[in-house]
Amino acid sequence: MNDFLHKLPQFVGNHLALSLLFVVLVLALIVTQIMVLLRKYTELTPAGLTQLINRDSPLLIDLSAIADFEKMHVPGAKHVAMSQFDPEHKDLAKARELPVVVMDKDGRTTDKAAQRLIKAGFTRVYTLGGGVLAWQQAQLPVAKGKN
Repeated sequence: MNDFLHKLPQFVGNHLALSLLFVVLVLALIVTQIMVLLRKYTELTPAGLTQLINRDSPLLIDLSAIADFEKMHVPGAKHVAMSQFDPEHKDLAKARELPVVVMDKDGRTTDKAAQRLIKAGFTRVYTLGGGVLAWQQAQLPVAKGKN
């Protein structure tokens, strides 16, 4: 270990760009982890969602495009277009105390929806990590059609 510490300044001097890239990557990793810890919603795996469904009967909201929703969705999920997603809507506001899970085809747009739910006063907000594709890859049942 002592030999490593003596050679480190020489390595950094000889490989400045590589050393700076390493520092930037470490800082990016730290910032990302802090953001994950500070967010007020939980990302679920397909197995975690299965447990939540069996335990609490959450409201499942699928923000996928309608064509993707009709091809496959988690059984019991309700389709809402992202452009029409309104956590303040009176029908959705009734579910403030229920666990709410937002998902989409691949998990890319759910963070924004989850943040909007929290801002609207929802306390038990979840996202499905990897979206419906992760659900399907876990070999869990999918529904097809509009319902």
